[in-house]
Amino acid sequence: MPKVRVVKQESVGTGLYKMVFESPIDLKEKGFMPGQFLHLRPSESYDLLLRRPLSLCMADVEHNVLTVVYRAQGEGTKRLARLAAGDVVDVLGPLGHGFAAVSGDRRSLLVGGGIGVPPLVELGRYLKKQGQSVISVLGFQNKSQAILLDEFAQIGDMIVMSDDGTIGERGLVTGALTEDVLMDVDRFYSCGPTPMLKAVQATMKVFCVPGFLSLEERMGCGIGICVGCVHEISQKGELKYVKTCKEGPVFPSEEVVFS
Repeated sequence: MPKVRVVKQESVGTGLYKMVFESPIDLKEKGFMPGQFLHLRPSESYDLLLRRPLSLCMADVEHNVLTVVYRAQGEGTKRLARLAAGDVVDVLGPLGHGFAAVSGDRRSLLVGGGIGVPPLVELGRYLKKQGQSVISVLGFQNKSQAILLDEFAQIGDMIVMSDDGTIGERGLVTGALTEDVLMDVDRFYSCGPTPMLKAVQATMKVFCVPGFLSLEERMGCGIGICVGCVHEISQKGELKYVKTCKEGPVFPSEEVVFS
């Protein structure tokens, strides 16, 4: 399995970390898609067998390094948080299907919540390079959980929401999805917890704005073998279950079925 060197790791919020490491593939040669994920092995020991899926936050093609931002919550991610520059980490990826930017769009909306915010950074950077204007609506629990605001400020306009009002406006991200904000938006891209995605999907359907959702399912193998991350979708009127890690994690919003 590909083992790469950690370039940098730093705390970016309460229990939140940003880790930069060498890419396990040649990004110039093989490429990547915003919205893909990396599968990291937390430790060489056998008490933690499953890898941890972390969304690709940023990719530096010139230096062939990748950045992930994650919450150290369980034992696996807590072990990842102990790594420092010069340490070695076992990484697979980038994996899965990411966001497919649609040519011809002029203005896009990014909607992220919590740890679903990081994968939207690379997407926003890509859309900006394509000449699109980008507006981001980002939601956090509180100020101590707010991440990557400087990066989004460089991409375009930004609206920040928080549950307790300690940063930005108080409320949910859907509260910012008004007719004025959505004016001239051609497409939206969203990543975050399932309740947020469900609410965003419903709101954007009312305003008839198409888009994509990145699902946060628990991925065991990351390559479509364990079938532990299936989600229901609807294609051409037919309901079926798909493997989020293999066929996703990004799907057209109109295809995603929430219970």
